Amino acid sequence: MATQNFQNRTLFKGDNLDFLRGMNSGTVDLIATDPPFNKDKDFHATPDSLAAGARFQDRWRWDEDVQPEWVDNIKDEEPRVYELIDFVIGGLGRDSRERKRVGGREDLAAFLCFMGVRLIEMRRVLKDTGSIYLHCDPTASHYLKSLMDTIFGDKNFRNELSWKRTSTKSLGNKKFAADHDVILYYTRSNSFTWNQQYMPYDAEHIAKNYRRSDKHGKYATENLTGGKAGSQEAYLPFKGVSPPPGRGWAPPPRALFPDSAAGLLPQDYESLNQLEKCEALDAAGLIYWTSNGKPRVKSYLSEKKGVVASDFVSDIYPISAQAKERVGYPAQKPIALYERIIKASSNPGDIALDPFCGCATTLIAAERLGRQWVGMDLWDGAYAIVKRRMEENKQLLADDNPQIIYTEDAPERDDGGEDAPTFELRLRKRRVVESWQRLSHADMRDILYDAQEGVCGGCGRELEKEFMELDHIMPRADGGANDITNRIMLCSPCNRKKSHTLTLSGLVRENRKSGWMQDANRARRAVDLARLRADMIKNQE
Repeated sequence: MATQNFQNRTLFKGDNLDFLRGMNSGTVDLIATDPPFNKDKDFHATPDSLAAGARFQDRWRWDEDVQPEWVDNIKDEEPRVYELIDFVIGGLGRDSRERKRVGGREDLAAFLCFMGVRLIEMRRVLKDTGSIYLHCDPTASHYLKSLMDTIFGDKNFRNELSWKRTSTKSLGNKKFAADHDVILYYTRSNSFTWNQQYMPYDAEHIAKNYRRSDKHGKYATENLTGGKAGSQEAYLPFKGVSPPPGRGWAPPPRALFPDSAAGLLPQDYESLNQLEKCEALDAAGLIYWTSNGKPRVKSYLSEKKGVVASDFVSDIYPISAQAKERVGYPAQKPIALYERIIKASSNPGDIALDPFCGCATTLIAAERLGRQWVGMDLWDGAYAIVKRRMEENKQLLADDNPQIIYTEDAPERDDGGEDAPTFELRLRKRRVVESWQRLSHADMRDILYDAQEGVCGGCGRELEKEFMELDHIMPRADGGANDITNRIMLCSPCNRKKSHTLTLSGLVRENRKSGWMQDANRARRAVDLARLRADMIKNQE
């Protein structure tokens, strides 16, 4: 079992990718987070509010916001995510002008790269029984779902929740009013924590069905009969009334009545047979006799859980300007929304993580529900607002003097530094311990380009380095290593053709069939030289 290398009530200040990479694998029960949406806007907190000064930029530029290391990481760990980004941007091997010509979107690709490299780490830190809820909106929710289908597995997709976030109707723009957010719910595996949640009955349902009341409260009436019963008494007449053909008396358990009503039943009620239970219910006044002489059991509103919560969340309202919990933070979400998520997918004492914690809604909800929590955010004022909101909710805290740990230092992994597992590899991991295994992509590119004398290992063409790409000889999906011993430099067309499915030898065969092979001998020599240089580097240690 993974060891937790961070403390409860820790707030990390800085880039969440650093902190996620520092957390041990399989240590978090639930991730509930509200990241940027790719709205192409700047967001600011309400002036003179508790969150005054808070701001974040939801604009994305490929050349400014994307680090080459992220692209390399995604290409290695999630080749299908790399392909998605390659498609969205209009070709990663092309220049910006050519991308625009073919309809590529560098802004969206930058956002997907930013999210993709972080979602890879989020999956790694989740326990096998863990869940993740990603809050977004229709701006990019369909692309984010593709990311998560790949990283978490489409079979681990559980729900797309729609939260009715506003009643404002935008008119005159020739489309339906946009008034909902999307929450994507995935699990780490098929064995996950789930606690069924319920929504309150609406007023119309209550008015229609709970017209009667007695000293125990409002009640409706339900049939006293069920399907097959376990004893013969279930089919005998009760006070001269026989159950419907093929059905038996099915009196409910004591727990379905209010305490005041349950107290009127005999202590040995649960051990009685069906007819005896019916008699006891009638004696306690818990059976309603209809005008045509049929017995119906009283069903009390106070003991009803409500309607099973659906994927359309309309009973939790956005925060009004006058709401006590409002702090003025941009895009603040209601605590009740995240309480429902936390109740559904975690248990008391579990660890909830929010890598984009903002004004701490997830953290407050977790604290109120007796969960441990970890938050991460870039905003300088995050600690002050978390501390203030915790103080305002101090009656909800489990400890008399809860301490919030605020730090810019990432945790240090002590689980061997295992690679993040990909969807294809599942749990096939290895430990990276030698320096030659930790060479950067830039180092491997330089070393192998020189070793191969600028020749593509797939087709034998000689090209400048900017037209060559680093790839795996044996695909990662088939267990290929991620170090220089399993690397080769290919031209862009060969790299795209090889993708994450072909081995290098398979690529060579395809090139021969298609006529793309220019010089098989030069290609073979380039591969031999690359492997020779890799072996020399490995054996120097």
